[in-house]
Amino acid sequence: MLKTLRDEDFIVSKTDLKGRITYCNQIFMEMAEFEEYELIGKAHNIIRHPDMPKAVFRYLWETIPKKQEVFAYVVNKTKNDNDYWVYANITASVDANGNITDYYSIRRKPNQKALDVITPLYAKMLDAEKSVGVDASFKILTDILQEKGIGYNELIISLQNQQ
Repeated sequence: MLKTLRDEDFIVSKTDLKGRITYCNQIFMEMAEFEEYELIGKAHNIIRHPDMPKAVFRYLWETIPKKQEVFAYVVNKTKNDNDYWVYANITASVDANGNITDYYSIRRKPNQKALDVITPLYAKMLDAEKSVGVDASFKILTDILQEKGIGYNELIISLQNQQ
């Protein structure tokens, strides 16, 4: 079953530097169908959906340690094998000395027009990952960005802002 966030919903979570959940809000727990004790201390990929291209996470983990935020569309799976899409913003938290202390993410309801573009793109990327590997999937994404002459975040934000 596909679950959908309400327009006013915001999912919030924090992870340590290894990606283990240190905080999650009530909406996160409701959407993911987990209790707080089942999430805290667990790897955030506990909700990773098998239809989500690894290349997107590769981009994320190459970018946020550089203290650059990432916007992304992510399909997640729930404890009960349901699915839900989010429009995510992932950012590093830094201390007074500029050292990264943890990562936090705010997710909200994605624009359906954006998902109409992202869903077939992710399917193509996933096919490439399964047959050739993550590098081939990543190349599909970077080729699109090069063709459009924009960066990754620029693409994602423009899709979310479609009318």
